[in-house]
Amino acid sequence: MKKSTINYKLIFCDILEKKCPEKKDKCEGILAKENLSVLDIIELNKKIFGPIDKETDRFDQNHKSYTESSILQILDYQKDNQLNNSQIALHFKLSRHTVAKWKKRYQM
Repeated sequence: MKKSTINYKLIFCDILEKKCPEKKDKCEGILAKENLSVLDIIELNKKIFGPIDKETDRFDQNHKSYTESSILQILDYQKDNQLNNSQIALHFKLSRHTVAKWKKRYQM
């Protein structure tokens, strides 16, 4: 069985075209990339929809999942920006313990 992939680029382009054409300029840089990373998707979501209320945020937190590549991108972001586990957890709305487990598992 073939694993389906989601074309986030097409989804965000459609949203910008139909619902938020005024925000298209803010998102062009990210949408110009050939492949969108998880960090790009998070950034696009913030730029298009803005901040979300606490109830929605809490619900979303319970349904997040990360691929190995997205975890490695987050850990690289931490290293590049010289952030500690608490800071990176706050930035991506994760648990400090989750970040520590990821570091233990994926970094030497």
